[in-house]
Amino acid sequence: MKRFSIFLMMGLVLAFLMASCAKPPTQEMDAAKAAVEACKAEGADVYAKEEFKKLSDDLQAALDQVTAKKYKEAKQALIKIAADAEALKATIPAKKEEAKNEAIAAQQEARTAIDEAKALLEKAPRGKGTKADIEALKADLKGLEDSFPEIQAAIDNGDFFGAKDKAMAIKDKANSISEQIKQAMEKVKK
Repeated sequence: MKRFSIFLMMGLVLAFLMASCAKPPTQEMDAAKAAVEACKAEGADVYAKEEFKKLSDDLQAALDQVTAKKYKEAKQALIKIAADAEALKATIPAKKEEAKNEAIAAQQEARTAIDEAKALLEKAPRGKGTKADIEALKADLKGLEDSFPEIQAAIDNGDFFGAKDKAMAIKDKANSISEQIKQAMEKVKK
């Protein structure tokens, strides 16, 4: 019985020592959090939304493992997250440039659509009953012209997705005006 007590005591001491040796991976947690924050500061949450969301979810899962005292698994996950964040951060400048180029292309398309609508408006049939329609279309085109500089302002501020959306809206409206003029021209031909 005495021998059993000694073994039991030694087992408890050994278990206590092993438990006290396992420490949370604080360095890895700090490194992973910093890497994810740096990635966000670079614009990953805007230009790589899905990848950034996965990274954030992975970080939260690793932090949950730390809370559950699964330090070994958490440490490995945190190291991988830090590396993934650095890799993602490296891709952001190219993604920004791509978004900027798309915004500029959309801006050019909007300008072309406005110019085409203006040219068609000059050829629009004039006559009895069309004056009010032509004035309304001119007013619509003027509104598009007035809002066109907002695209460049958005590009200058780095809001490439907003600039692209504005440009596409202007292009769609200008195309709609062109279509109305073409329909009026077809009616006159008949």
